[in-house]
Amino acid sequence: MNQDNQGALRRCWGALRRPSVKYSLLTLLVAGFFSGILFWGGFNTAMEATNTMEFCIGCHEMRDNVYVEYKETIHYKNRSGVRAVCSDCHVPKDWTHKIIRKIKASKEVWGKITGVIDTKEKFEGHRMEMASREWERMKSSDSRECRNCHNFDAMSEELQRKTPYKKHMAAKAEGKTCIDCHKGIAHRLPAEFEEDEEEE
Repeated sequence: MNQDNQGALRRCWGALRRPSVKYSLLTLLVAGFFSGILFWGGFNTAMEATNTMEFCIGCHEMRDNVYVEYKETIHYKNRSGVRAVCSDCHVPKDWTHKIIRKIKASKEVWGKITGVIDTKEKFEGHRMEMASREWERMKSSDSRECRNCHNFDAMSEELQRKTPYKKHMAAKAEGKTCIDCHKGIAHRLPAEFEEDEEEE
């Protein structure tokens, strides 16, 4: 860095550290407060826009693969008309876990940009890896996103069929979580998973 650039940098830093002679402290605080609100509102609006179904299936990797499968499940169409969209299952509701999830999800975007999963064949080649990563995330959070809608304590013995009710109560007693039994509930299971099941 030459001396002219260093001098400009020092002058700029000095101006930032010097108290304002033109504006009062109150004006600066009010402007900062409203700027913060605008920034936070814009940030959250953008964050919520990435939680929509339209955003999620904007890439053909999702639209042509997992979205097609999801449309054939009870989470898409059912007797009560309640639909769980991508973010209901894959994005935590609380802010801290949501941000962490968004950062980790950028790996899928990177996979698209670099061409790792940009064709159906490549996507299928990585399906087990991606599914395993998601199953592990869900298991480690005790299927937190599933529990936004499903709860062992809210299950009615009178309303639920006997076999599922017994299995759910046994799972609760054993400390199991939703994903332990419900892999493939919204998307097709990877071929490798099905092969492993047959071997057992």
